[in-house]
Amino acid sequence: MNNITVKVENIYKSYGDVEAIKDISFTVNNSEIFGLIGPDGSGKSTIFRIITTLLLADKGNVNLLGFDVIKDYKKIRNMIGYMPGRFSLYQDLSVIENLNFFATVFGTTVDENYDLIKDIYLQIEPFKNRLAGKLSGGMKQKLALSCALIHKPEILVLDEPTTGVDAVSRKEFWEMLRKLKEKNITILVSTPYMDEASLCDRVALIQNGEFLNIDTPDNIIQQFNKKLWSIKTDNMYELRNDLKNYEYTETSFAFGQMLHYTDKRKNVEKTEIEKFLSSKEHSNIKINMIKPNIEDCFMDFMTK
Repeated sequence: MNNITVKVENIYKSYGDVEAIKDISFTVNNSEIFGLIGPDGSGKSTIFRIITTLLLADKGNVNLLGFDVIKDYKKIRNMIGYMPGRFSLYQDLSVIENLNFFATVFGTTVDENYDLIKDIYLQIEPFKNRLAGKLSGGMKQKLALSCALIHKPEILVLDEPTTGVDAVSRKEFWEMLRKLKEKNITILVSTPYMDEASLCDRVALIQNGEFLNIDTPDNIIQQFNKKLWSIKTDNMYELRNDLKNYEYTETSFAFGQMLHYTDKRKNVEKTEIEKFLSSKEHSNIKINMIKPNIEDCFMDFMTK
């Protein structure tokens, strides 16, 4: 039995002289949470718009459950739920009016598929008569997800759904996605937040319209095969400059209040780095070997 729900083959899209996506290929399995992870402008939204039949690729093919996005676009639009990056519901309609409208568009009712959205909708039901435009970011997010699900789609496409919402709402949202996965819904989600990569089954790291890697988060991290150091001193500004000009620096990136550092020497020891920083008159030097995260891997792929 074919387990592939989404198949993307060699798609290419440009806007004038700007190459938005360059020869992208990937597959998404049934009931999988597949993440596109990358910064703004990397091509995530363009890929999703092509998958959801809203944009034509210049080259390549896309199939969803065996249907072609060009020939069978009407069928595909009934099979998918799409939540665009910007809040796109009717802000002058109430919560329940928006939900009823989208149910009607797809020839169904809120009651018919209520079980699918129940866990999400219960959180906003107390505000069902409030205008959508008056909701908080987290509440708008839940309403948009409810509207995307109300026709019981087989594939859910979410373009940066957690951008601009608070940390608690982000956590709640991912808990909802895990529950939806258990209901046999295939989920494609894009995000600029590297910490959300670990919440996906597989991820594609994307930059400048090209994939840097596609794999499970754990496998991507295991490919980081060098020593990674966390470094902090009393003068972080000078630390950045000194490491930038250090002959043995391979990479040096700011991560919060620390710098993450890799050295060109394979067997470098902590004392050698400390000695260099002491020679540059740094004080209160703190150096620790750490395990890489997805963001470290992303930055490493970018330098190759």
